[in-house]
Amino acid sequence: MKKVNNVEAYIAGFPSETQKPLLEIRRIITKTAPKADEVISYGMPAYKYHGMLLYFAGNKKHVGLYPMPSAVLHFKKELTPYVTSKSTIQFPIGKRLPVSLITRIVKFRLAENQEKELKKKSSLDVFPEDLGAPARRALHTAGIKTLKKLSQYRESELLALHGMGPSSIPKLRKALALKCLSFKK
Repeated sequence: MKKVNNVEAYIAGFPSETQKPLLEIRRIITKTAPKADEVISYGMPAYKYHGMLLYFAGNKKHVGLYPMPSAVLHFKKELTPYVTSKSTIQFPIGKRLPVSLITRIVKFRLAENQEKELKKKSSLDVFPEDLGAPARRALHTAGIKTLKKLSQYRESELLALHGMGPSSIPKLRKALALKCLSFKK
């Protein structure tokens, strides 16, 4: 198959009996994950939402769904009628697709990625949005990337950091209080 740069061209490169299940999988994904970005990655259709969500691909005798190993493991019992591997599910061409199962797999992956994004935000982007760039750089340079780490410092120690001004302290104090933390006494 020649290299393509959009999903329509990818699907159009297959015989009609393969195009039908590919179009159906695409419809299920776009309906279930409407905010996901559709891309071509590793030469096949893929969807991104807070990171890579899943892929799908056409083959001579089956269409493959690649929802990451966690999803294959989670739905292991329901996937027994299909050929699977660590991160692949094969649906035979000419047989009806399990629409409900594919929908639940997409929802599972959405939830995984959303949870991962929430953890990432809560551990990395913890400082108030109105905290100035110089203060953010000062904290980052000092290796202070979380509120928990921030709570290990005294206000006077932070004010000694280059770029940290007195107007930043009340903003940081408020952010700490929201997490039931405070500056070191």
